[in-house]
Amino acid sequence: MSIKRALIDTDVVLDVLTEREPHFEFSSKVLALCETSQVKGFVTPVIISNLYYLLRKDFSHKEVITALIELTGIVGVLAMNENVVKNAIHSNFTDFEDALQHFSALQMKDIDIILTRNTKDHKKGSLPCMTPEVFIKSANL
Repeated sequence: MSIKRALIDTDVVLDVLTEREPHFEFSSKVLALCETSQVKGFVTPVIISNLYYLLRKDFSHKEVITALIELTGIVGVLAMNENVVKNAIHSNFTDFEDALQHFSALQMKDIDIILTRNTKDHKKGSLPCMTPEVFIKSANL
């Protein structure tokens, strides 16, 4: 497998950090591939913010920050700017957050795929999108 550059959506990271079944197995494999540099993973500032908000419901500030430090040690953080926001606003996406993710990934220019369990909201985008399970199985990992 050539090294893929993937935007990893909030739900995939949450699957791992909260050991959410039945999705934990394949989502954790994706992050393990990022950790070993077999996949170059990325998140966005919105994903980081979403993770903080969602995890703070069950974990302390310190625990969440520690998890985010660990995450950003194995994935990069894509930039978001005015162009990303304007493209998202004027897009055909029905989910604004997914539009922000998509245009942030497009701005990077060499993101190969978006990994999410919410593939239906990315159908209006131009980047390929698949679930962690399909990605892992299609790469025979």
